[in-house]
Amino acid sequence: MSNTLQFAFSFDSLLNDIAKHGYSIIENALPEHLISDLKKQCEAQSDQFQFAKIGRHQDLQQASTIRSDKTKWFDGTTKAEQDYLALMEEIRTTINQNFFLGLFDYECHFAIYQQGDFYKKHLDAFKGKSNRVFTTVCYLNTPVEGGELLIYPEKGKAPLAKVSPTAGTLICFESERFPHEVLAAASTRYSIAGWFRKNNSSANFVDPSQ
Repeated sequence: MSNTLQFAFSFDSLLNDIAKHGYSIIENALPEHLISDLKKQCEAQSDQFQFAKIGRHQDLQQASTIRSDKTKWFDGTTKAEQDYLALMEEIRTTINQNFFLGLFDYECHFAIYQQGDFYKKHLDAFKGKSNRVFTTVCYLNTPVEGGELLIYPEKGKAPLAKVSPTAGTLICFESERFPHEVLAAASTRYSIAGWFRKNNSSANFVDPSQ
């Protein structure tokens, strides 16, 4: 990997956070030029975004009372997407080498939260019913206010963390363990949501990538 695509943090901090807390919040994690290119792609392709849905596979449905953002899945056709996916691959292999989790792949999409958009408290995975192991969030811009991510404990109502969207910040947490929500945005908020996954395919069922 070229020097321009190196992370701006030590993997030790990510691994230590995950081992101790189950989540990690790292500011200025990705190169500024990559964050800028990804944001520009969001702006240029805004007409291709669709209202986000909840559920998985056959149960996907739009539920505007639960979430109101718009998303566009990565297809890997742009240089910016390829570079981002290469960095996430580094994280995947590093986590596997240290925690022996058998993470199989990574899927992600852009997300746009416009003024008033939100995503109510939810889990990205349910124990025994999902292949999503770690959730990632990467911010592509820095709104003045609103759009914070709240991460909750497995039990309890008080958030463990409240993360204001700041360009370049990367968040990683256990998908089955931490409920989370996105507070209403006050202005446009660009991000990438992604998941490191285990392979749940079997002889009778092929687990799709989205």
